Amino acid sequence: MLLGRERAMKISSNEGRAAKIRFVTFRKNGLIIDENPFFAELIQGVEMQAREYGYETTFIYLNYESQEFYGQLAGVLEDVSSFLVLLGTEMMEEDFLLFQGFKGDMVLVDCWSDTVTFDAVLINNTDSAYHAVRYLIDRGHKVIGYLRGCYRIKAFEYREYGYCRALKEAGLKEHPEYEITLGTQLKTAYEGMMEYLESHEKELPDGFFADNDLIAMGAIRALQEKGYKIPEDVSVVGFDDVKFGVVSNPGLTTVHVFKEEMARMAVRRVLDKARHPAGGIMTKIQVETRFEERESVADKNRISHDLLQTELYKHSYEKNNNG
Repeated sequence: MLLGRERAMKISSNEGRAAKIRFVTFRKNGLIIDENPFFAELIQGVEMQAREYGYETTFIYLNYESQEFYGQLAGVLEDVSSFLVLLGTEMMEEDFLLFQGFKGDMVLVDCWSDTVTFDAVLINNTDSAYHAVRYLIDRGHKVIGYLRGCYRIKAFEYREYGYCRALKEAGLKEHPEYEITLGTQLKTAYEGMMEYLESHEKELPDGFFADNDLIAMGAIRALQEKGYKIPEDVSVVGFDDVKFGVVSNPGLTTVHVFKEEMARMAVRRVLDKARHPAGGIMTKIQVETRFEERESVADKNRISHDLLQTELYKHSYEKNNNG
């Protein structure tokens, strides 16, 4: 078996390339990636996998809001000797066109284009969101709201599909009044939820599904400050499983994403493209998730059962005492 450095030399010599992987982060506006610890684990995964194969990793930060953006982009596109791993979480459909003419080997991470074909490694967002909402339904939640991120990245759109599918299959109504659009960072989600609570006096739904953990935790903080108990009054489920969700109060029930492994898979895929050219055939790899059950969701079936038992006991007690 070839050692990492020997494997890198074999691939690079076969392809006439330097043993280098370029990890490019595309920042559209920072609304998703700037404050989210999710992405540090992706970067770590790329670097670790590249090192195991004997490759150097260089990191490029493409800031769409910067005056230097197009110059930096040109530098990335001209370097066809490196293997390109592109983190495109914040990319909109039109942004993929910028990379359409790239002649080297490239794999997208955490994004997908509906109009331009690329190799990609991404989360199975729709099914994961579906199962998260089913979890709420299976625990007796009948009215389920949606805490939706204001910046509609592809991942959020696919999670919304899963949310809607779960409700439809269970025969539950969607409630537009409980589909609340919030900022995608902790502070802006908190502020948006506070504004909603102050301007709406309706009862809250049984539970909420949130596009990501930061939205969920910002909303929980606002709910708690307004006197709501989580999960007694309303349940909340997040998505991503950021590390501080474990120590939040209550611990956040969420969808765990295998972030480091996604990044490792992207590195392996881009190197495999160099070793085994597939004649233009592209692959879309969807990585499954794991549901993390913590303390932010109430089991309303158990609560209903306990209430029923209490009522039966009271009825029996009153009957015996009156008899």
